Amino acid sequence: MTTAAASTGLLERLAEGPVICAEGYLFELERRGFLQAGAFVPEVVLEHPDEVTALHREFVHAGSDVVEAFTYYAHREKLRVIGKEDLLEPLNRGALQLASDVARDAGALLAGDVCNTNVYEAGDAAARRQVEAMFEEQVGWAAEAGVDLVIGETFSWLEEALLALEAIGRTGLPSVITLAVHREGTTREGRSAAEACTALADAGASVVGLNCIRGPETMLPLLAEVTAAVDVPVAALPVPYRTTDDQPSFQSLRDDRYDRHPSGRPFPTGLDPFTCTRYEIADFTREAQALGVRYFGVCCGAGPHHIRAMAEALGRPPPASRYSEDMSKHAFLGQEGAAKESYRDYAAKL
Repeated sequence: MTTAAASTGLLERLAEGPVICAEGYLFELERRGFLQAGAFVPEVVLEHPDEVTALHREFVHAGSDVVEAFTYYAHREKLRVIGKEDLLEPLNRGALQLASDVARDAGALLAGDVCNTNVYEAGDAAARRQVEAMFEEQVGWAAEAGVDLVIGETFSWLEEALLALEAIGRTGLPSVITLAVHREGTTREGRSAAEACTALADAGASVVGLNCIRGPETMLPLLAEVTAAVDVPVAALPVPYRTTDDQPSFQSLRDDRYDRHPSGRPFPTGLDPFTCTRYEIADFTREAQALGVRYFGVCCGAGPHHIRAMAEALGRPPPASRYSEDMSKHAFLGQEGAAKESYRDYAAKL
């Protein structure tokens, strides 16, 4: 299988049309029983590499133009927390190799990935040096693996995002830098999404935007501000959950029908009742495209069906579209010839 990205890089591909980058590996592999919620360290890369490869292939089959190496939270701080810093380099190099194998076979773009370190603190020089070193090593391994671009994501501190951008910039590779906007609606420095994305664009980011934390409904208003403020391609990768003005982040969601979640809230493993349908993701995609968004994806909680819906909403039938819904063939709800008349009559009682 070959995609339109096969012979072009990220910037050329964006000039031709929208780009889709499937994310959501943490939640999907946790649901499948190969990754621990809470720590969210992608040890699955080393323990069950075939599962990671399979998910990469499923996302490409569903319409992703980018295969993103599963190095989210594969950084020194997260591995320190679980006492496995010795796995840092083999985990990163292993994830990059798995992604590279799939990307090259599919003709997709290969992306390296860095993310929030959970170390950065404003005004803390020692923490800044630690963060810079963490980005330097991960970006270095990505560059050595021959990635086409590097993604820096889920930053709630603008300054941390800028440090990631500096590390990527030294490689000369294209960068996609996305911010995570929590309940307060600003970065942790108090900058609006539009102000922060403008700063990133001015600092040389190839693509800027938002990912994670907010679902479609509460991300769209921020995207409207960002697309109006910057002159580089804008990225939108919401979580597929029904966040609201009152509960704008998926961490802030509360379930009034079940109150015995181990963490005291639905996040992260009790979010099922809030999950967006594929049709809601398609609606979001069309609305975001109308705002001017050009780089799309779905973050934590995404399944391949969400990515397929996104691709189809952009007018691109991926291979998985062969199996898109056709209820005309259903035994009760189908058309004459596919469903017996008595069964069709009974459909009102289903």
